[in-house]
Amino acid sequence: MKQFKGFQRGINLGGWLSQFDKDTKEYFDTFIVEQDIKDIARMGLDHVRLPIDYTIIEDEQGNEKMAGYQYIDHCVQWCKKYGLHLILDLHHTFGYTFDPLIEIEDREAFFKEEALQDRFITLWKRLAKRYGNDKDIAFELLNEVISGEIRNEWNAIALRAIKEIHKITPETYVIVGGVYYNNVRCVPDLPAPMDEYMVYNFHCYEPLVFTHQKAYWVENMPKDLVVEYPCSIETLKEKSAFLSEEHAGAIHISHGDRTSPAFFEELFSKAIAHAQANNVPLYCGEYGVIDQAPLDSTVNWLKDIHTVFEKYQIGRALWTYKKKDFGLTDEHYAPIKEKMIPYL
Repeated sequence: MKQFKGFQRGINLGGWLSQFDKDTKEYFDTFIVEQDIKDIARMGLDHVRLPIDYTIIEDEQGNEKMAGYQYIDHCVQWCKKYGLHLILDLHHTFGYTFDPLIEIEDREAFFKEEALQDRFITLWKRLAKRYGNDKDIAFELLNEVISGEIRNEWNAIALRAIKEIHKITPETYVIVGGVYYNNVRCVPDLPAPMDEYMVYNFHCYEPLVFTHQKAYWVENMPKDLVVEYPCSIETLKEKSAFLSEEHAGAIHISHGDRTSPAFFEELFSKAIAHAQANNVPLYCGEYGVIDQAPLDSTVNWLKDIHTVFEKYQIGRALWTYKKKDFGLTDEHYAPIKEKMIPYL
C-alpha cells in the first residue's frame, strides 16, 4: 500500500488550539511550548497533528485574527527545528462541530448550506496560501463528520476543497475522513482521488467500551466499569450492554472470539482494500486509551493495533500528548510511558 511518508508515527496536540480549557493568551502561550516539540522528537516520532478551531484564526464574521496565526507559526518553526512534519487539522469550522459537549442547533446544516461551505473553502484557501509552500505540512479538511446521512454531500465538499487548495499548492497532501466520526468502516465510501495528493483518514477507538471506559461524556457509561484487554468478544458485548450496537462498534461484526491483532486486521480490511485499489495512503488521525483503563491493558491494546499499522504501513497519530483524559505525558501513564512509546 502507498505510504504516507513523513507521517507514519505521530501524536496529537489536542487541547491547545482546539477543545481548549481556557480562551486566554496565557493558556495558549503555555499549554504547548518549544520543549514539548523537542520532547516529541526525542520519542522517535516523525510528526504532530495540530487540531485547530476556526475561532483561533477568524472571528464570527469570518475576518482573520492574525494573533491566532502566531501559535500555528510557532509550532511550524519548532517542528522544523526538531525535524518533525505537521498536520493542520481543522477541528471545528463555522457552522459545524462534532463535539457533543458543544450545543449546535443543526449539525447537518453545514453540509446543506452553500454559504457555510463557501466560508469553509475561504478558510482553507487562506491556510493554503500561508502554509502550502511547506512540503513538511499536510492539511486535514475537517475532524469527524458525524451523520452518515450526508456522506454524498461531504464527499462533494471535500473534493471541491481539494480542488481549490491544489490550485494554490498542488503538491500538498490533503487528508479526508469519512462519516460516523471517521469510522474506518466508512473509508470505502470516500471518493476516488482527484490527484496523487489525497490521503484517506480514519479514527480508531475500538473496542469503545475498553478505550472509553468510565468516560463521562459517553451516555449511560457506568462510573465503576473496568474492562481488561485482551479479552473475549463475548465479554466485551456483555460489558457494552448499555450501548447501541452501532455505538458499541466492531465487536458486533467481528468474526473472531477474542481481541488480538486479527481483530484490528479484520476491522481495517475494507479500508485497506479501498486505499490499495485507489493507490491512496491510509492514515489513522486518532487512536488511544482513556486514563481510566488498566495500565497493562493499555500497553497490550497499543501493541496489537501497532502490529497492524506496521504491517500495512498505516500512518497514525496517538490521541493525545497531554491532558484531555488521554494525555501520554500525564501522571496516569507515567508507569508505562516508556513501554508505550515503542508501540506508537
